[in-house]
Amino acid sequence: MPIRHALPSDAAAIAAVHVRSWQAAYRDLLPAPYLDALDPAERAVAWRERLADPGGPVVLVAEGAAGAGAVVAFVAFRAWRGEEAAEASATATATAELSALYAAPEAWGRGVGRALLAAAVAAMRAAGFREAGLWVFEDNARARAFYEAAGWSPDGEAVVEETGGRELRELRYRLSIS
Repeated sequence: MPIRHALPSDAAAIAAVHVRSWQAAYRDLLPAPYLDALDPAERAVAWRERLADPGGPVVLVAEGAAGAGAVVAFVAFRAWRGEEAAEASATATATAELSALYAAPEAWGRGVGRALLAAAVAAMRAAGFREAGLWVFEDNARARAFYEAAGWSPDGEAVVEETGGRELRELRYRLSIS
């Protein structure tokens, strides 16, 4: 499956994957009315802005079978919040934040997520990051097992965030990429 850097023209496809993935993955975590109201068109506007911003996150997309060209998954990363003001080039202590990794439900279990995660970690390493972190819902057993199988582990840090009118605990996971 081809993996490439996202383009602003991918915004609608990324938004569609984003919404469909949330609606499937978080059905037991978030209220149905909230999930049902997610609008791919609204998300597309935000994704178009992110993808056009030279200071925005690095976004990679996975396309369907060779030649199909349809975006089936995406991953995004950036400098860990609070480290953006650090030197322009990453230092040995710089940490990347994996801010998004979503696949269309029909792509689940087909290796797309593993391939995108590996590509993102390689891109982080190439950019000079030495560590990566991410936040995952504590009750999202599927995602936690996915990250743990890839070598990520919780570091003991947790926050409670409100999403869709529901308070959910998120755990921070870390990975050494040096």
